[in-house]
Amino acid sequence: MRIVLLIAGLIIGSVLAFGQFGGNAVEVSPDHPAIEYESRPVRDRIAELNRRIRENQVQLSFGAGKGYLRSILENLDIPIESQVAVFSKTSLQSPRIGPSNPRTIFFNDSVAVAWVRAGFVEAASQDPQQGVIFYTLQQEEVDQPQFERKNSCLSCHVSYTSLYVPGMLARSVITAPDGSPRFQFGNFLPDHRSPFEERWGGWYVTSRASPGRHLGNAVIINPGQPESMVTNETLHLESLKEKFDTTAYLSPYSDIVAVMIFEHQMRMMNLITRAGWEARVTTDAPTLREIAREFVDYLFFVDEAPLSARIQGTSGFAEKFAAMGPRDSKGRSLRQFDLERRLMRYPCSYMIYSEAFDNLPAPAK
Repeated sequence: MRIVLLIAGLIIGSVLAFGQFGGNAVEVSPDHPAIEYESRPVRDRIAELNRRIRENQVQLSFGAGKGYLRSILENLDIPIESQVAVFSKTSLQSPRIGPSNPRTIFFNDSVAVAWVRAGFVEAASQDPQQGVIFYTLQQEEVDQPQFERKNSCLSCHVSYTSLYVPGMLARSVITAPDGSPRFQFGNFLPDHRSPFEERWGGWYVTSRASPGRHLGNAVIINPGQPESMVTNETLHLESLKEKFDTTAYLSPYSDIVAVMIFEHQMRMMNLITRAGWEARVTTDAPTLREIAREFVDYLFFVDEAPLSARIQGTSGFAEKFAAMGPRDSKGRSLRQFDLERRLMRYPCSYMIYSEAFDNLPAPAK
């Protein structure tokens, strides 16, 4: 079975070849001859969609209000149920973003698409070798719309927080009532290891059951008592309709399970890119050893924050995600959820099936 073989290979090969990675990370130049991030051809999902549009294999449909959004999601096989909503002013279109006009993100295993009312479409798409490629698409109806690559995004998306490779970011930031960040009260980089008390600041999180105290759905009103921002109301939000008019949105949910998968996946994607880049630019075993332990530990959900209570989403994302497979001869899948003690039933990331993982250089495997 492929799962067993890959896990065995990772444990035996990667742990011997790699080691602890984290605070000692140093930047790998995107201009390195082995990388050439800005000049080498790419074959990520957005680049492929652009090609299909140019060759008249695909025609994006333009709709009132949402522009190309729905058609983009359909052509990239991104489920609407994956929608998560961010109201913190911490991204490219921050002047447009706030609690009454959040930025929504839709995602699958290799690409994330972001949309905000009255703005343009953003996309971050993982190339199997080059890492995450960033794009924008103007919401203007034309015959052959094309996503435009935006290397200017690297000013934020290459840093310690992305492991010094072009990568994904998912922040948890305490915000004022208008969505402006108040970093002095809380600024975290959440993933599946993070305490829930630090997660989801600046995010909407809808659920029918949640794991206790978190920062989602809350803004700081009394700076003298920041702990007062978290209330029973912020902890128990079933629909975005309780916060703003959702008629312009594809979904009235920012599903808690989707948010948890998204934050797991963002760091996993960055670790895959970092391991691939490092294996291409160095043959120094001690350097490689500094990467793998966290890579493998993260892949296997080592140090995952346990759930203190059952989690239940709202949008149907969990059911949609789990049905995607693949499954072994006993019907088991790495996409099956637990949601009572931990996130996934089997503690090995489904990202082991990603094209980026498959394309890791031999020294990284």
